[in-house]
Amino acid sequence: MTKQNYPFTPDWASPPGETIADALEELNWTRSQLAEHLGYTEQYVHHLINAQVPINDDLAQKLSQAIGSTPEFWLRREAQYQAQLNYLREKEHLQAQIS
Repeated sequence: MTKQNYPFTPDWASPPGETIADALEELNWTRSQLAEHLGYTEQYVHHLINAQVPINDDLAQKLSQAIGSTPEFWLRREAQYQAQLNYLREKEHLQAQIS
């Protein structure tokens, strides 16, 4: 069997909200329950899950306490998402220049 190495360069970005939504499903929680645990409104949680609110230090700590993992995990998840968005924007910009 020949091993081929191809770089993984997705043309999409997975926001941390997807991970949060998965965690809610695993915990059998509603967004309302998460909002209560975080001390935020349901609207805020809606925006968080839909990638309209970035994860900062305070929110990372609260997510860690409410649904698990570490604050560092949530901050890395946000950083990876933002980096992928930047990559996709740059790629789109370069493709527009070529066209």
